[in-house]
Amino acid sequence: MTQDEMKKLLEQVHEGITTFDYNGTKIPCIILSEKRFDEIMQKVAGKPISVDTNLNILQDGLGHVFVEVLLTFSDGGINEKILLNANTSLEFFELLAKTSMLAISSPHSEIGKDNVFMIQLPRPEKATNALEIIKRGIESSNSN
Repeated sequence: MTQDEMKKLLEQVHEGITTFDYNGTKIPCIILSEKRFDEIMQKVAGKPISVDTNLNILQDGLGHVFVEVLLTFSDGGINEKILLNANTSLEFFELLAKTSMLAISSPHSEIGKDNVFMIQLPRPEKATNALEIIKRGIESSNSN
């Protein structure tokens, strides 16, 4: 990965991630802009919906690992692509693998109280496998 490619990836990284306590369990949460969160909620509110969650892992073999989180909603034509820097958000992926849950919210929501959309991962093993790849990718910088 060239320095220019690395710089472009870093510029695209979504910084709005957090965790919140849901019945005593920490759940990873992606904070979307108020406008985008509202757009999604207007299309899915009150409908039975599933969300396919894919994690595409990008790494350079030098310990830099990025994960492209792709959320594809079964209704409403919603496809959300969020790039995360796994080096700075490892806990997010550890919790994702542990809980098989992901939340999306808006910046003005009271996390854990209102305006939170919960997603149960349809294939939890994908998060577990991704976490193993992420950890190996990050550790590769220690072995070089």
